[in-house]
Amino acid sequence: MTTLVHPADTLTRDALTVLQPGFTGTTAPDWLLRRLGEGLASVGLFGRNVASPEQLAALTAQLRAERDDILVAIDEEGGDVTRLEVRGGSSFPGNLALGAVDDTRLTHDVARELGRRLAECGVNLNWAPSADVNSNPSNPVIGVRSFGSDPQLVARHTAAYVEGLQSAGVAACAKHFPGHGDTAVDSHHDVPHIAAELRTLQERELVPFRAAIDAGTKAVMSAHILLPALDGTLPATLSRNVLTGLLRAPASEGGLGFDGLIVTDGMEMQAISATYGIERGSVLAIGAGADAICVGGGLADEATVLRLRDALVRAVRDGELSEKRLADAAARVRALARWTRSAGAAQGTLPGERGVAPAPEAGLVAARRALRLTRNGPYEPLTAPAYVAAFTPVANIAVGDETPWGVAAELARLVPGTETGTYGSPGDAAADPRARTEDILRAAGERRIVAVVRDVHRHAWMAAALDALLDARPDTVVVEMGLPQAPPRGALHIATHGAARVCGRAAAEVIAGG
Repeated sequence: MTTLVHPADTLTRDALTVLQPGFTGTTAPDWLLRRLGEGLASVGLFGRNVASPEQLAALTAQLRAERDDILVAIDEEGGDVTRLEVRGGSSFPGNLALGAVDDTRLTHDVARELGRRLAECGVNLNWAPSADVNSNPSNPVIGVRSFGSDPQLVARHTAAYVEGLQSAGVAACAKHFPGHGDTAVDSHHDVPHIAAELRTLQERELVPFRAAIDAGTKAVMSAHILLPALDGTLPATLSRNVLTGLLRAPASEGGLGFDGLIVTDGMEMQAISATYGIERGSVLAIGAGADAICVGGGLADEATVLRLRDALVRAVRDGELSEKRLADAAARVRALARWTRSAGAAQGTLPGERGVAPAPEAGLVAARRALRLTRNGPYEPLTAPAYVAAFTPVANIAVGDETPWGVAAELARLVPGTETGTYGSPGDAAADPRARTEDILRAAGERRIVAVVRDVHRHAWMAAALDALLDARPDTVVVEMGLPQAPPRGALHIATHGAARVCGRAAAEVIAGG
């Protein structure tokens, strides 16, 4: 393979430029600031980096003092996946709630308000929205993160979200290309396979990504999934057939014609790291057409950055990776950084400036509209303290277990004296549902019971426990905060279409008759 000859420091700078690493702490470590001076152009933020909006704004200002055109990225989907409000729960419902309402103006406005808050904190690239069509209801990692199972619905809301977010000066990143919705495996743990034929992919998975591109999305994130219809050997993140032959190729050649930034999903996820290693995986990803390497959700240190930088430099020098391909990737990173500067200035959303008008109630309005109620006879709102039994499955890695969820806190605020208990930890998932029911009944006493579940259709132990509880106390209120796939049960069944804090508040208002 022929490579171009440029000064070594240019090659090293380009290798640093294509990395989007994470770090620990709520202030920038010295090593990160040094690398920004050497060419690093992006960072990725996670919940561990966020304590408050004021702290986050100070952190991003610290980064910009070192490099004013830095891309500051975050995984802020709203709903179940929040980093801005990781310890309190999101002020915004997630995609499934927005899809359930099916009002694209509402989706646009929610995304715009979310973008405004990100921009106010100095964040200019959001790894969102999820453009996945959740065609497999047993999907363990997408679920409520998707707008729904209908490709056209997902497409119109993906476009509205992209336009709303970017109207606030924050770049959108449609994910997980070419679509993670038909999987039964979480790529954090293994390589998911999608056996769909190319025609099915064109009519289902790719529809929302075309809409995102037509709406002007500035970035697309690749998925670590294997699609034999496109590439029988390599997962999408590492596949030239997928990233260059499909995503980049013009429509006249059967592609999507995307010319923005292609960023990988986290390279330390087992789907990549366990098979290829992050160094080899990063070289293959850039060679396949990716422009930015996301790493840092788990590996968040200087050594990781240096390992990846050196692997890319070595691959160019050994002739394995084209220097022009690396330079093109770095140029796209810098181009997006320039867009965020100009877009932020145009919208008045650069840190310290006044711009997009706040809409603080947008998320709560959406959460209230997303509720779906099913009554089994007359329902009397709570007038006395209740007992909330929360059936808690193990959270997937994308959601994490730091973020509180449920209705207990909001219901206790409306009906003081309400208490809660958590059931279904990994240690007792196989317990006799009758024994679990007896525990709940003892704890509840004479109080009305509110059972909170999450994806009850995916958890046999949860369904059995709920059945036993409803047999004993048919007046129980059931709140489903995941995918409402199972038939509604209970004196009152509330489907919130997500577990964000505002979804819990909206449900609590109904339970208490507010």
